[in-house]
Amino acid sequence: MTDTPPTDPATEVFLAHRNLLFTVAYEMLGSAADAEDVLQETWLRWAGVDLGAVREQRAYLVRITTRQALTRLRTLGRRKESYVGPWLPEPLLTTPDVAEDVALAESVSMAMLLVLETLAPTERAVFVLREVFDLGYDEIADAVDKSPAAVRQIAHRARAHVAARRPRQAVSAAETRHALDAFRRALDTGDLQGLLDILAPDVVLLGDGGGVKQAVPRPIVGVDKVARLLAGGWGRIADHTSWRSTQVNGHPALVVQLDGELDSVLALRIDDGLITGIYAVRNPEKLSHMDRETALRR
Repeated sequence: MTDTPPTDPATEVFLAHRNLLFTVAYEMLGSAADAEDVLQETWLRWAGVDLGAVREQRAYLVRITTRQALTRLRTLGRRKESYVGPWLPEPLLTTPDVAEDVALAESVSMAMLLVLETLAPTERAVFVLREVFDLGYDEIADAVDKSPAAVRQIAHRARAHVAARRPRQAVSAAETRHALDAFRRALDTGDLQGLLDILAPDVVLLGDGGGVKQAVPRPIVGVDKVARLLAGGWGRIADHTSWRSTQVNGHPALVVQLDGELDSVLALRIDDGLITGIYAVRNPEKLSHMDRETALRR
């Protein structure tokens, strides 16, 4: 029997905080692939640090990750300008404990990540670190190279911005499952009235094919347009599709297979029992994390 080689202290500390750091980067970027790259860059910097000089290892690692994510976020902004069609966050197949942490589940939902997209990079970093991870203003100031007073102002502005756009009220897991089941039944049977009943009057459908797969090229708004598009579109491929419900970004969602191959992920935003947002991700590059569960931590 071969003994497992010992792990050096720097590696042990990094691995102990890895899921937390990935979550920070993912919430800032909305991209698992870019979050993984940020973790690689964080590790390279962490490996060269004198651990004896670090008082708060968690805070230090979060600071490195935040700075790397901010740099990446600005690059992503330029990349999104040339993206074909609507850009949606990369869906993650999440572990059951994510849904049990209500605050974490809300913060990584597709709906919230899209709200965070409307913030400036530093605002997004401050909001995530303060509202999701409950870091102190001094710690955040170190991470974003601002004064604590400036960070307080940024946090206040970002909080107000998000509050005006976030789901109107918390939705229980049971309500979400009910809406998802009704939506799935209506699609399965081509029941136009069933769709009209579960979709909100101002429902928005977004599709992300990334220029690789066919998707709606712009947001579709309004219950009648969305219901008829879904009933007609899915009706044409119903014999070739299969569905399964699963946990995506901490919430129930539908994974669609076409001819036995993963085709798309449908995540929903629900307000007052009705579906107000449908996010259909078809870009194959954004579905690479759907074959395994991703552990997220606060």
